[in-house]
Amino acid sequence: MTILEKIKTLPKTSGVYIMKDDLGQIIYIGKAKNLKNRVSQYFLKNQTHNKVRAMVEKVHDFDYFLTPSEIDALALESNLIKEHQPFYNILLKDGKAFPYIKINTKSDFPRVEIVRRIKNDGSKYFGPYISGISIHDVVDIINYVFPIRKCKLNIGKATVSRECLNYSLGLCSAPCTGKISKEDYSKIIGEVIDFLNGNDNLVETKLEERMKNQIEVENFEDAIETREKLKMVQKLKEKSVASLPKDISLDAFAQVSTSYGDAICVLTLRNGKVLGVNCFYAPEGADNEDALSSFIVQYYSGNITPPKEIITSKEIENTDDICKILGKNITIHHAIKGVKNKIIDMAKDNAVEFLQKKSNLEERKRHNIFFALETLQKTLNLSKLPNRMECYDISHLFGEESVASMVVFENGMPKKKEYRKFKIKTVAGIDDFASMYEVLTRRIKRYQENDESFNKMPDLIVIDGGKGQLSSAVQALKDNNFHCDIISLAKKFEEVYTPNSNIPVLLKRGSPELTMLQRIRDEAHRFAITFHRTRRDKRTFAHNLILPN
Repeated sequence: MTILEKIKTLPKTSGVYIMKDDLGQIIYIGKAKNLKNRVSQYFLKNQTHNKVRAMVEKVHDFDYFLTPSEIDALALESNLIKEHQPFYNILLKDGKAFPYIKINTKSDFPRVEIVRRIKNDGSKYFGPYISGISIHDVVDIINYVFPIRKCKLNIGKATVSRECLNYSLGLCSAPCTGKISKEDYSKIIGEVIDFLNGNDNLVETKLEERMKNQIEVENFEDAIETREKLKMVQKLKEKSVASLPKDISLDAFAQVSTSYGDAICVLTLRNGKVLGVNCFYAPEGADNEDALSSFIVQYYSGNITPPKEIITSKEIENTDDICKILGKNITIHHAIKGVKNKIIDMAKDNAVEFLQKKSNLEERKRHNIFFALETLQKTLNLSKLPNRMECYDISHLFGEESVASMVVFENGMPKKKEYRKFKIKTVAGIDDFASMYEVLTRRIKRYQENDESFNKMPDLIVIDGGKGQLSSAVQALKDNNFHCDIISLAKKFEEVYTPNSNIPVLLKRGSPELTMLQRIRDEAHRFAITFHRTRRDKRTFAHNLILPN
């Protein structure tokens, strides 16, 4: 059954669709109110979006799941994207947890901490700090201005005979030795919280007074440091949005489509202050409310805590469904007038700027990668473009704890989820040739046995070594009746050996194609030696645990 025939059989109900390439790899996941209508749109003859056409050209098949409602489709789509991270989906792939400032107000003498996960522990959290404001600068200012403790001592249980150096420098009030009462310390923490809530005036005044006193006693080095802290506070004040109340906290989601591509920008506003702007690529042609609602769910599926208010650049119908998934008492609405519309405009401007700046860089990067792969294919006479490369390396210490690594690069980039490690089982002593033969044999058999961990085969196998290692690997392929392009890269002179010639190929030093081979070879070496050291350390530790008689 062809794809077009399969589309005709799709139901007109809500669900999630999964696009796959000719290798069965998932390249796009989406949700739809009406599966038949939504999937059909991708295969229209008059499709105008280049990236959509590029994706559709790679679609070999698709699967789909029916869901009872659109809210279920939205939740399932988010979970599947998070699990598979398809190439053509919105790029929320870094797994980055944004930082917060935490103050444990239940503690008698709390300190200021930087954390990346919010817990329901009664502490106060401020953030997230995304970009535009350095959380470390904020904490530095707090520690410099307010004499709060920086240590992790369990005050009340730990026995301390004397104060630390911070007390002598006036940077700590020494609660560890009883130099300050709980009540007075609590007042200082209250001032810290006011500062984090947007009241910059007190901190600015204190810094100005300190700098004046330092200049009067000709302590110019400290005065310069204070001046730099004062500049940071003034930068923080500049982040405030004019005419916006200090107690307003919200996230603004703006979606733009330009000739440079499509993007969604998230502007984070807390207590009347812009904490950061974060922009993401969106699939081309995805300037619709479905893409925006899916993005919002994915954005908060990590550890980012939603504010009580979310504003968007366009109307979203299923806001109630999103709120149910997020499990928070929040409101989501389209900002169309007033200062909130100005915030959306600010987010749009940042999204356009992001696309303009990234387009040239990404284009050069893609061009270099494709050029490198194409050059490798032509220069080394490969049967196909080496989009997927696997590199193997052996590591041991005088034949002890022999291991091997398998590193995967796809489209010139590491794919770390598909890295694999091997313990050498059949080879005793130092024999890298036999070890390489064993590893390739095991890898091929795992593929032939339909092992899910080895269900893909490369376009090109790269061996870390010279002609000898390559010959062993080639023999493993022949003995297992497996056909694949294979080369080796020798470290000393960066010589590339091919199976059908004893004369190595010398790629141009510094060229994109040689750089790519060096990257995957070095990554395989790093991965192998790390595994070897781990096993060696475990053996040494176990040996040391054996007590003498």
